[in-house]
Amino acid sequence: MNGNKKSIWITGASSGIGKAAAKEFARVGSNVIVSARRTIELERLNNELAEEKLGVNIFPCNVASAANVDQTHKKIISDGFKIDCLVNNAGITAFKKAEDNSINEIDDIIHTNLMGAIYCIKAVLPVMIENGGGTIINISSVVTKKVFTHSTAYAASKLGLKGYTDSLREEVRKYNIRVIDIVPGATVTAMWSREVRKENAERMLTPEEIANVIVWAYLQKGNLVSEEILLKPMQGDL
Repeated sequence: MNGNKKSIWITGASSGIGKAAAKEFARVGSNVIVSARRTIELERLNNELAEEKLGVNIFPCNVASAANVDQTHKKIISDGFKIDCLVNNAGITAFKKAEDNSINEIDDIIHTNLMGAIYCIKAVLPVMIENGGGTIINISSVVTKKVFTHSTAYAASKLGLKGYTDSLREEVRKYNIRVIDIVPGATVTAMWSREVRKENAERMLTPEEIANVIVWAYLQKGNLVSEEILLKPMQGDL
């Protein structure tokens, strides 16, 4: 875990897609920085990787707080890390009707899924521009492609992030910064209830499958960039 190496910063790395991506990046030899609110889960991730003689660098962060993101990024830089890739994965939801969503729930979803990603992008962008390149990978959702009920706040957050992602991509091409939108369908993560996961696991993607695509997209060389990658279970949407 050498701070002088180019580093991958993954948010929401305590579970699900973020955790799987952290493991896969570590396995291919990347220097990995992981963030999440639950420090104990990040430590558990390191314990699991230790069995493979691998590890990641832990920087706890609540991406819903602009101040916390700024502080975390400054600490990452001060510790000598050079962020070559940001993976915006942190996300939450509430499967409720619009009429049942509280304002606090909506605020939490928007601030985590949309504003949190923007805060992190704003933190790393000046350094990537200065370094003459980098990669930003945003973990989106199939809700940007298809209408689902009981997901209004989540859909708003992800559609907002898609708009930001598409516009940002055009702005930063000249700096050799790749902006990649990963769009997964239903995935077996804690975002879904235990009942849904148990009943539909065979019709859902796994975090490991998504992680393999994330790492593949980052490792693409030359003039090629996969700007948007739609991933769905073979059986289609739930």
